[in-house]
Amino acid sequence: MANDHAAPESAARDQAVNRLTKQRDFRGHLIGYLLVNTVLVVIWATTSAGFFWPAFVIVPWGLGVAANAWDVYGRRDLSEDAIEHEMERRNRRG
Repeated sequence: MANDHAAPESAARDQAVNRLTKQRDFRGHLIGYLLVNTVLVVIWATTSAGFFWPAFVIVPWGLGVAANAWDVYGRRDLSEDAIEHEMERRNRRG
């Protein structure tokens, strides 16, 4: 009887640990992005302030940060209903 509840609780714990790990990793990614790009903008501003060359780093890396943020905070977790629906759909196809 005790094991009946252990598996779902263990799965829920694993899912929570995974989500918290992703959030921690994202915060590190964001801090690195902000620090490095701040340094690049300061270098640009103190040297020439001509063509804004830091954009070559800021824009593509920013897209990566945005994709990482969406993965961590924007995606919905898979629900049991969605999983069952997909299993039924695959079973119907053969």
